[in-house]
Amino acid sequence: MTTTERSLAWAATTHRVPRADGVVRAHPGGGAAVAPAASDALLDREAREELEDGLLAPGATRARGAGTRDRQEAPDPERTCFERDRDRILHSSAFRRLAGKTQVFVFPADHQRTRLTHALEVAQVATSVARATGLNVALTEAIALGHDCGHGPGGHASEDAFAPFLPEGYDHAVWGADVTLAPLNLCAETSDGIRNHSWSRPAPATPEAEVVSWADRCAYTAHDLEDAARAGIVSLDDLPADVAEVCGRTRTRQLATFVGALIDCVRETGVVGMRPEPAGALAALRAFDYARIYTRPASVAQADQVVAVLRALVEHFADAPGALPDPVRAEPGSEDAVRAAVAYVGGMTDRFAFGTAVARLGWDPARLPVGVDSPYRG
Repeated sequence: MTTTERSLAWAATTHRVPRADGVVRAHPGGGAAVAPAASDALLDREAREELEDGLLAPGATRARGAGTRDRQEAPDPERTCFERDRDRILHSSAFRRLAGKTQVFVFPADHQRTRLTHALEVAQVATSVARATGLNVALTEAIALGHDCGHGPGGHASEDAFAPFLPEGYDHAVWGADVTLAPLNLCAETSDGIRNHSWSRPAPATPEAEVVSWADRCAYTAHDLEDAARAGIVSLDDLPADVAEVCGRTRTRQLATFVGALIDCVRETGVVGMRPEPAGALAALRAFDYARIYTRPASVAQADQVVAVLRALVEHFADAPGALPDPVRAEPGSEDAVRAAVAYVGGMTDRFAFGTAVARLGWDPARLPVGVDSPYRG
């Protein structure tokens, strides 16, 4: 690589000389500063917990010390327990792998959502509501970022693929909280919100988790429609006029409507929910997505292909548990071997799962889901 003036300038930033005040700064001549803290206690966790306690609405979830965790820990000196959870999720490999997992489209185009961008959009919607209604923003964000970490490759089809292998079935919400993210030792409130974010699950224990449940539905109904419209699958003009009259035809207008409806309802009633008109528009928008996007023939065919690949992978690794990256001492085909196989395959990205099927099982690439940039198609 040719050495350029720019690269030399960048390399020269490795070492900075302290200024007259003895402080090393990032930028030459930088002068940004704040008043020094009068006391270390002003910014420590306990002081911030007290400040938070006074700012949050009655009924909002308060952070306390290290939090309620399965394994006791010492509290962090700077971060609240829920800020700590958010950071653990953000830096986890399960969260990073969401970048390679299907939201709606396998092998999405550059501007289509993945599970990772979906989680970020849910966090944006949820924290907007939490901040405006006096709820705990850090807890809300932690739940939102972690809510889909239990999803396998290929979207919701992975739940159909894995369910027959487990006595309790496979629910991405429960699996995410109790298996995928269990090593993070998250607070009980965070795990509860992740475990019960789906509307088919029991109600979660905190208002912050209720907000995430709504934010998840608001985000995916709006952005899945936008992605499908960009892909030419639907037209925004196809949205029924009575629905568009309430929430518009664009993601921007739809999210503005739904976020505003949630905030207004919480402020007016104290209940996390929506009034009938915006709630009805959200339900109609979701029904439109189901009919025109999720259950269209191409989507059903894609799901069938995903299920076939993932079941074959689970069967392969359940019969050869020693081939797992972290081999388990279990008899081939035993319950422990099957559970370990589900955990391994469930953690795969789309690309890795389909590539493993081709490489290990000799899977015919023609039987893989068709994606925008699938590397296995001719």
